[in-house]
Amino acid sequence: MGDIIKIQGYLIDLDGTVYRGEQLIPGAERALGELYARGRKILFISNKPLYSRKDYAKKLSRLGILAKESDVLNSSFVLARYLAKEAPGAKVFAIGEPPLLKELRRAGLRLTEDPRKIEYVVAAFDRTFDYRKLNIAFQALTRGARFYATNPDRTCPVEDGEIPDAAAVIAALEATTGRKVEKVFGKPSHYMIQTALEILGLPPEKCAMVGDRLETDIRMAKENGLTAILVLTGVTRPEDLKSSPFQPDYVLPSLAELPDLDEKIGGEG
Repeated sequence: MGDIIKIQGYLIDLDGTVYRGEQLIPGAERALGELYARGRKILFISNKPLYSRKDYAKKLSRLGILAKESDVLNSSFVLARYLAKEAPGAKVFAIGEPPLLKELRRAGLRLTEDPRKIEYVVAAFDRTFDYRKLNIAFQALTRGARFYATNPDRTCPVEDGEIPDAAAVIAALEATTGRKVEKVFGKPSHYMIQTALEILGLPPEKCAMVGDRLETDIRMAKENGLTAILVLTGVTRPEDLKSSPFQPDYVLPSLAELPDLDEKIGGEG
């Protein structure tokens, strides 16, 4: 495989791949610096709608990796961008936190809590999810509003374990309305990968996805023609590979080893 692939761009997951919480993965800063020096294009990708792209860029810079807002892609940006094209100025009710709401407004979408006016219900990770929000969404969906979601994750890793993620909100709406979510925009969706490739300006065969989750990072890569690189600094353990239908092309102990692999699979920029 290494004789054929000539990678020019990397899509790199954040939590569990570049950092864990507020701690940079050892060797990550040096590894990314080497890739940049070789002219590789890098786009950081996250499913979390809890922070804006600017927030992620600030965090990376704070940890020693200089990054701009345009270097980061997350599920809320992909969803807002899609909605702005599909239905400019649409009336939206979003179950989510302030960064998601800001992203939707920034895309020219109009937020409302009136079920009679809501055209789209957006389900996302929301630590303030309550019965009031559930009922607004329920009333809108039973009136025919479209049903979208930012990301499919069941749980979100935190420093002392895990907490429920967007899947909990999606499940509540599906259970009460009898409807299924129509579109999900985070990894492993083709909406996410199409946006990422468009930003990088590269075809899938010249890109690799680097991440720690088999069911999102590796699945997205394998289903869309990218090279799949798993790192073992996040949620996936070596023994998990035996039972997964999503097999990476390469497995690395951490992001620190990526420059060595790039020497084998990288192409001229």
